[in-house]
Amino acid sequence: MWARIEATMAKQIRHVRPVARSAADPASQRVIDQIARDFGAFVPPFALHAPAPALLAASWTMLREALVPLHVDRIRKEAVASAVSRANACTYCVDAHTVALHALGDSATADALTGAGAPDAKLAPLLAWAAATRTADDPLLRTPPFTAQERPEIVGIVLGFHYINRLVTIFLTASPMPFASPRLKSWTRRMLGPIVGPQLQRPLAPGESLAFLPNATLPPDLAWSANHATLASALARAAAAFDAAGAAALPAAVRALVHTRLTAWRGETPPLDRRWLDDAMTTLDSAERPAARLALLTAFAPERVDDGVIADFRAEHADDATLVGATAWASFTTARTIAAWLS
Repeated sequence: MWARIEATMAKQIRHVRPVARSAADPASQRVIDQIARDFGAFVPPFALHAPAPALLAASWTMLREALVPLHVDRIRKEAVASAVSRANACTYCVDAHTVALHALGDSATADALTGAGAPDAKLAPLLAWAAATRTADDPLLRTPPFTAQERPEIVGIVLGFHYINRLVTIFLTASPMPFASPRLKSWTRRMLGPIVGPQLQRPLAPGESLAFLPNATLPPDLAWSANHATLASALARAAAAFDAAGAAALPAAVRALVHTRLTAWRGETPPLDRRWLDDAMTTLDSAERPAARLALLTAFAPERVDDGVIADFRAEHADDATLVGATAWASFTTARTIAAWLS
């Protein structure tokens, strides 16, 4: 059954050729097996990374270890994931993770995050805080509704979903559900809850994904995770993989430009016209501009990465691995910038 489901879900992937389990290299197959064990299937948000095996491992390790409950239960983590995804207008992730909330027994919060009703009163401050993480200077961020002990896990979820929302927006269809009707979606979310519930309720042992990536030093900007040894190790390993992919996929001048723009960014949405892109790229050679356009849009406006932006990038970098590497680096670099606001 799950093989048929995975084949159907692979049709949700855009811009890159899906990689079937049987065609994956042995290291990727081990990652895929663990994803299927813990999530029930090789779901598209991870499957889109498969052309770049190190990034498949990095995205899984980062998100899995953030989701493992230690001081924060899975319901609160799924609520944060859904609230961040909603703030980023990532309908795909909202649909997927509100199904998880139904499965875990919190239908009130799931309904609230999809526009119907009010969340559990205990979760409402956390949902508001999570939504506020899109803007560095939002007053809500000054009084986080969690303890210092809980911070690494919650900020880890925020980082992971600001990352994955960008990749999902670029590479996946609008929703995992094959219809747009809010009424049908609401019914489907409730129906799927009991089906996926046993999978989501099984215990997750911390650290089981760390072996997929080599050990690495925790960068200073991720030091907020240091009190959670497993998560810190996961983020260090993932950051090294994303940085290596960025160096392989993007010129140094493009990566420097993205860093410079992120340093001054406080969460603003760019203007709808592309003059801001042209202004940002004035110091670059013409050959570097397609890569810069893709990286900047991924970082600041992933919903505007269209077929033309990707075609321009592919004119110089035809392979799927480079496309995934460029977008993954830009997305992770943005997500770690946001996480730094919260610490």
